[in-house]
Amino acid sequence: MIDLSSYKAIIFDMDGTLVDSMGAHIDAWQLTCDAFGYPFDRDYQYSLGGVPTFETVHLMNAKYGKSHDPAEVALYKKQAFEGLDHVPRLIQDTLDVFNHYKGSMPIAVETGSDRQHAQMVLNEHGLLAQLSALVTADDVTQGKPHPETFVRAAELMGVAPQHCVVFEDTDMGRKAAVDGGMACFMVDNTRLIY
Repeated sequence: MIDLSSYKAIIFDMDGTLVDSMGAHIDAWQLTCDAFGYPFDRDYQYSLGGVPTFETVHLMNAKYGKSHDPAEVALYKKQAFEGLDHVPRLIQDTLDVFNHYKGSMPIAVETGSDRQHAQMVLNEHGLLAQLSALVTADDVTQGKPHPETFVRAAELMGVAPQHCVVFEDTDMGRKAAVDGGMACFMVDNTRLIY
Protein backbone atom coordinates (compact mmCIF):
# COMPACT_ATOMS: atom_id res chain seq x y z
CA MET A 1 0.00 0.00 0.00
CA ILE A 2 1.18 3.48 -0.85
CA ASP A 3 2.46 5.35 2.22
CA LEU A 4 0.52 8.59 2.68
CA SER A 5 1.54 9.16 6.30
CA SER A 6 3.20 12.48 5.41
CA TYR A 7 -0.22 13.91 4.44
CA LYS A 8 -3.20 14.88 6.57
CA ALA A 9 -6.02 14.46 4.01
CA ILE A 10 -6.80 12.78 0.68
CA ILE A 11 -8.80 14.20 -2.22
CA PHE A 12 -10.00 11.86 -4.97
CA ASP A 13 -11.26 12.99 -8.34
CA MET A 14 -14.40 10.98 -9.06
CA ASP A 15 -14.76 10.22 -12.78
CA GLY A 16 -11.84 8.22 -14.13
CA THR A 17 -10.02 8.09 -10.80
CA LEU A 18 -12.33 6.58 -8.20
CA VAL A 19 -15.17 5.59 -10.53
CA ASP A 20 -14.58 4.08 -13.97
CA SER A 21 -17.04 6.30 -15.82
CA MET A 22 -14.85 8.25 -18.24
CA GLY A 23 -15.62 5.91 -21.14
CA ALA A 24 -19.33 6.57 -20.75
CA HIS A 25 -18.75 10.32 -20.48
CA ILE A 26 -16.69 10.23 -23.69
CA ASP A 27 -19.45 8.23 -25.44
CA ALA A 28 -22.00 10.83 -24.29
CA TRP A 29 -19.75 13.60 -25.62
CA GLN A 30 -19.53 11.82 -28.98
CA LEU A 31 -23.33 11.76 -29.22
CA THR A 32 -23.44 15.42 -28.17
CA CYS A 33 -20.78 16.48 -30.67
CA ASP A 34 -22.67 14.70 -33.44
CA ALA A 35 -25.94 16.40 -32.46
CA PHE A 36 -24.44 19.90 -32.33
CA GLY A 37 -22.00 19.68 -35.24
CA TYR A 38 -18.78 19.70 -33.24
CA PRO A 39 -15.92 17.59 -34.61
CA PHE A 40 -15.38 14.69 -32.20
CA ASP A 41 -11.86 14.08 -30.94
CA ARG A 42 -11.68 11.36 -28.27
CA ASP A 43 -8.28 12.48 -26.97
CA TYR A 44 -9.38 16.11 -26.73
CA GLN A 45 -12.56 15.15 -24.88
CA TYR A 46 -10.59 12.96 -22.47
CA SER A 47 -8.15 15.82 -21.84
CA LEU A 48 -11.13 17.87 -20.63
CA GLY A 49 -12.08 15.23 -18.05
CA GLY A 50 -13.08 16.91 -14.82
CA VAL A 51 -13.87 20.23 -16.48
CA PRO A 52 -17.51 21.14 -15.76
CA THR A 53 -19.76 20.63 -18.78
CA PHE A 54 -20.59 24.34 -19.16
CA GLU A 55 -16.88 25.20 -19.33
CA THR A 56 -16.27 22.35 -21.76
CA VAL A 57 -18.92 23.82 -24.05
CA HIS A 58 -17.27 27.27 -23.86
CA LEU A 59 -13.91 25.69 -24.75
CA MET A 60 -15.42 23.72 -27.63
CA ASN A 61 -17.28 26.78 -28.93
CA ALA A 62 -14.00 28.71 -28.97
CA LYS A 63 -12.00 25.85 -30.50
CA TYR A 64 -14.51 25.03 -33.24
CA GLY A 65 -15.96 28.50 -33.92
CA LYS A 66 -19.44 27.64 -32.65
CA SER A 67 -21.82 29.63 -30.48
CA HIS A 68 -24.05 26.95 -28.97
CA ASP A 69 -25.86 27.69 -25.73
CA PRO A 70 -23.89 25.93 -22.95
CA ALA A 71 -27.10 25.14 -21.02
CA GLU A 72 -28.66 23.43 -24.04
CA VAL A 73 -25.52 21.42 -24.85
CA ALA A 74 -25.01 20.49 -21.18
CA LEU A 75 -28.59 19.24 -20.88
CA TYR A 76 -28.20 17.17 -24.03
CA LYS A 77 -24.92 15.69 -22.79
CA LYS A 78 -26.45 14.85 -19.40
CA GLN A 79 -29.41 13.14 -21.06
CA ALA A 80 -27.09 11.27 -23.45
CA PHE A 81 -25.01 10.06 -20.49
CA GLU A 82 -28.09 8.97 -18.55
CA GLY A 83 -29.40 7.16 -21.63
CA LEU A 84 -26.32 4.99 -21.95
CA ASP A 85 -26.45 1.45 -20.63
CA HIS A 86 -23.53 1.96 -18.27
CA VAL A 87 -23.16 1.04 -14.62
CA PRO A 88 -20.01 2.71 -13.33
CA ARG A 89 -17.73 0.47 -11.32
CA LEU A 90 -15.13 1.49 -8.81
CA ILE A 91 -11.45 1.51 -9.75
CA GLN A 92 -9.78 -1.06 -7.52
CA ASP A 93 -6.38 0.64 -7.07
CA THR A 94 -7.87 3.87 -5.75
CA LEU A 95 -10.63 2.06 -3.86
CA ASP A 96 -7.88 0.15 -2.02
CA VAL A 97 -6.28 3.47 -1.02
CA PHE A 98 -9.68 4.84 0.03
CA ASN A 99 -10.45 1.78 2.17
CA HIS A 100 -6.98 1.69 3.72
CA TYR A 101 -7.05 5.33 4.86
CA LYS A 102 -10.74 5.89 5.65
CA GLY A 103 -11.14 6.65 9.32
CA SER A 104 -7.49 7.57 9.76
CA MET A 105 -7.59 10.86 7.84
CA PRO A 106 -10.25 13.01 6.16
CA ILE A 107 -11.20 12.01 2.62
CA ALA A 108 -12.92 14.21 0.04
CA VAL A 109 -14.17 13.58 -3.47
CA GLU A 110 -14.22 16.36 -6.05
CA THR A 111 -15.82 16.19 -9.46
CA GLY A 112 -16.76 18.23 -12.48
CA SER A 113 -20.16 16.52 -12.33
CA ASP A 114 -23.21 18.14 -10.77
CA ARG A 115 -24.01 17.40 -7.11
CA GLN A 116 -27.09 15.26 -7.80
CA HIS A 117 -25.18 12.93 -10.14
CA ALA A 118 -22.14 12.72 -7.86
CA GLN A 119 -24.22 11.91 -4.79
CA MET A 120 -26.14 9.24 -6.70
CA VAL A 121 -22.96 7.52 -7.96
CA LEU A 122 -21.13 7.70 -4.63
CA ASN A 123 -24.20 6.57 -2.67
CA GLU A 124 -24.69 3.62 -5.06
CA HIS A 125 -21.25 2.39 -4.05
CA GLY A 126 -21.61 3.16 -0.33
CA LEU A 127 -18.92 5.86 -0.37
CA LEU A 128 -20.90 9.06 0.17
CA ALA A 129 -21.45 8.57 3.91
CA GLN A 130 -17.72 7.91 4.41
CA LEU A 131 -16.61 11.27 2.99
CA SER A 132 -15.52 14.29 4.97
CA ALA A 133 -16.37 16.52 1.99
CA LEU A 134 -17.80 16.46 -1.53
CA VAL A 135 -17.10 19.29 -3.97
CA THR A 136 -18.98 19.31 -7.27
CA ALA A 137 -19.35 21.63 -10.25
CA ASP A 138 -22.29 23.17 -8.38
CA ASP A 139 -19.99 24.30 -5.56
CA VAL A 140 -17.36 26.27 -7.49
CA THR A 141 -17.22 29.13 -9.96
CA GLN A 142 -14.10 27.93 -11.77
CA GLY A 143 -13.50 24.35 -12.86
CA LYS A 144 -10.23 22.64 -13.66
CA PRO A 145 -7.52 23.54 -14.53
CA HIS A 146 -8.20 26.23 -11.92
CA PRO A 147 -7.43 24.82 -8.43
CA GLU A 148 -10.68 26.04 -6.82
CA THR A 149 -12.25 22.56 -6.50
CA PHE A 150 -9.25 21.14 -4.68
CA VAL A 151 -8.74 24.20 -2.48
CA ARG A 152 -12.44 24.13 -1.57
CA ALA A 153 -12.20 20.44 -0.62
CA ALA A 154 -9.21 21.18 1.61
CA GLU A 155 -11.11 24.05 3.27
CA LEU A 156 -14.15 21.85 3.94
CA MET A 157 -11.90 19.25 5.57
CA GLY A 158 -10.09 21.92 7.60
CA VAL A 159 -6.69 20.95 6.20
CA ALA A 160 -4.15 23.29 4.58
CA PRO A 161 -3.66 22.52 0.87
CA GLN A 162 0.03 21.63 1.28
CA HIS A 163 -1.02 18.81 3.65
CA CYS A 164 -3.39 17.24 1.10
CA VAL A 165 -2.65 14.63 -1.54
CA VAL A 166 -4.77 14.34 -4.67
CA PHE A 167 -5.52 11.34 -6.89
CA GLU A 168 -6.32 12.37 -10.49
CA ASP A 169 -6.52 10.89 -13.98
CA THR A 170 -6.09 13.92 -16.25
CA ASP A 171 -3.28 16.38 -16.84
CA MET A 172 -5.75 19.22 -16.35
CA GLY A 173 -6.66 17.81 -12.94
CA ARG A 174 -3.01 17.33 -12.02
CA LYS A 175 -2.31 20.95 -12.97
CA ALA A 176 -5.21 22.11 -10.78
CA ALA A 177 -3.94 20.09 -7.81
CA VAL A 178 -0.34 21.26 -8.16
CA ASP A 179 -1.42 24.88 -8.70
CA GLY A 180 -3.45 24.52 -5.50
CA GLY A 181 -0.28 23.57 -3.61
CA MET A 182 -1.02 19.84 -3.36
CA ALA A 183 0.88 16.69 -4.21
CA CYS A 184 -0.75 14.53 -6.87
CA PHE A 185 -0.71 10.85 -7.81
CA MET A 186 -2.00 9.85 -11.22
CA VAL A 187 -4.33 7.07 -12.30
CA ASP A 188 -3.75 5.86 -15.85
CA ASN A 189 -6.25 3.53 -17.44
CA THR A 190 -7.54 2.42 -14.01
CA ARG A 191 -4.02 1.75 -12.65
CA LEU A 192 -2.34 3.86 -9.98
CA ILE A 193 1.00 5.35 -11.05
CA TYR A 194 3.46 5.95 -8.21
